[in-house]
Amino acid sequence: MQLLAQEPKQVESQAYWILVWKRLSKNITAMGGLVILLLFIGGVVFASYIAPYPIDQMKFEDRLLAPSATHLLGTDDFGRDIFSRILHGGQISLMMGLISVTLATVVGITLGVIAGFYRKLDMFIMQVMDILMSFPALLLAIVIIAVLGAGLTNAMIAVAIAAIPSYVRVVRSAVLSIREKEYIEAVQALGIRDYKIISRHIIPNILSPIIVMTTLLFGESILSAAALSFLGLGAQPPAPEWGAMVFVGRTFLSQAWWMSLFPGLAIMLVVLAFNMLGDGLRDALDPKQN
Repeated sequence: MQLLAQEPKQVESQAYWILVWKRLSKNITAMGGLVILLLFIGGVVFASYIAPYPIDQMKFEDRLLAPSATHLLGTDDFGRDIFSRILHGGQISLMMGLISVTLATVVGITLGVIAGFYRKLDMFIMQVMDILMSFPALLLAIVIIAVLGAGLTNAMIAVAIAAIPSYVRVVRSAVLSIREKEYIEAVQALGIRDYKIISRHIIPNILSPIIVMTTLLFGESILSAAALSFLGLGAQPPAPEWGAMVFVGRTFLSQAWWMSLFPGLAIMLVVLAFNMLGDGLRDALDPKQN
């Protein structure tokens, strides 16, 4: 009987996500963002096969060469191929965004659910989040790095901590609206334990705002991580991280503009793609959409 009861729920869930995909596929902007992301991810994953030169191969006779058929995006001050470095640098930039967003998601969802479900802890958690949100995200990340020290790992932690308050507010708001539903009161009256209510009835019903929030914050986290590297607080040269490459190239803007332009374009396109996809997901997951 239990299996028979679960089957209609599974079918209904599958039908819902199929509907979401149909809505998303009709959104040209969102699909454009998805295509850009897939191209970047494919280039990053297969960078070892696509990159025409090793990222650490220095040829001083080829330094500061303009974009050409030999070097598609030119070379840097050490004669290293910028196209190859951007492909491999994407691994670092996307990894920083992925780890930062994953940490922020886990902690943010946990604190948001606790704040929304247990009202006694709500005030304390939200006061802490309000204090964190009183700082601009990048400034907060810089303060955290000042405490932890510069470096790639600390930069990811700092970006994650700066993103947590946004998650908490969104998740808490969603939990508060669901907590007052009649079916939640019904399962509470049956004596169902809180962790089962949260895992079976609360979290599945707040997935939509979480998915949208995660997509939008992914791009924001990549941008913040690149900004920290640009300031010398994240990935350090000679690591081919995009923000660090822009930082190094700023010295040669007058004679080798491509050193900063192309890594900057990579950051812009990835962040733009995540925002385009996030906006499309928000519309596709909106229950008011036809």
